[in-house]
Amino acid sequence: MDYVNTPHVVAMVGLPARGKTYIAMKLARYLNWVGLPTKVFNVGDYRRQALGNYQGHDFFHPRNREGTNIRNKCALDALQDVCEFLQTGGMVAVYDATNTSMERRKLIHDVVCERMGYKLFFIESICNAPAIIETNIMECKVTNPDYTNMEKEDAVKDFLKRIEHYRLFYEPLDEEKETKYSFMKIYDAGRRVVVHKQEGHIESRIAYYLMNIHITPRSIYLTRHGESVYNQLGRIGGDSDLSYRGRQYANALAKFITEQDITNLRVWTSCMKRTIQTASGIDAPQERWKALNEIDAVMHKMKLSLSPVETDLLFRAFVKV
Repeated sequence: MDYVNTPHVVAMVGLPARGKTYIAMKLARYLNWVGLPTKVFNVGDYRRQALGNYQGHDFFHPRNREGTNIRNKCALDALQDVCEFLQTGGMVAVYDATNTSMERRKLIHDVVCERMGYKLFFIESICNAPAIIETNIMECKVTNPDYTNMEKEDAVKDFLKRIEHYRLFYEPLDEEKETKYSFMKIYDAGRRVVVHKQEGHIESRIAYYLMNIHITPRSIYLTRHGESVYNQLGRIGGDSDLSYRGRQYANALAKFITEQDITNLRVWTSCMKRTIQTASGIDAPQERWKALNEIDAVMHKMKLSLSPVETDLLFRAFVKV
């Protein structure tokens, strides 16, 4: 089978507050970037569109027959739109829902694979780390449209009860009972990953990407290298050392980073001397990446380099002159 040109459905699996939507959005952005038309279909959006105002956590209880019927219809509506998207030129549709029962996953498989002939790849996010769950609830869930008119404390209580309702009928992906499915399990935001029956280029690309991204919040600091000897001479390209002012900048940068007291800090630089020297005073593991080297010095000078004024302002941000 030509897996490269076969449309794919990526179906999320897992309890609420496990980062499913975050993973779905990151994955869609990546796949679109590499040239695979991708769209996320969030079943929660369909529910909000159908109901309007949020119904409260009882709506999600498995014994709430009316709520279950509405949620099932919204899930089917979203799945229908998934298929229409793939029929009209889309390559990957990300089906963002809890999909926590074997029955629901079988339905998705029957529609996607048996009826439409597409490929299906489940991604289950499993997390039992209280700190990660709490962070996700506070930063994402209590600010989503369901809780627009609710106090944060009440929103947290409601959402925790909502999670417990889902937990009552949650069936994790099972390698023995669901052996014919292709899927991957991500434990505790990437601490451990299991891949089962991954097939073809697209699924391989998805699995590799998700095994190499961070799905919990973190800070990234970006800086230009300090002034180089060639900068002083107005020369383009080359691999020169830092100038005196450049070394001042490197010292000030190291002092600034030390003051931030960043846990598990890692430093990436290009392989050029000026970038390595700029980061040399930072006490942290460092990696050199050829991919970060200057690609085209002339175009870099024309389009990407800082003006003299901008360079001076960047320098003054760290060094009192």
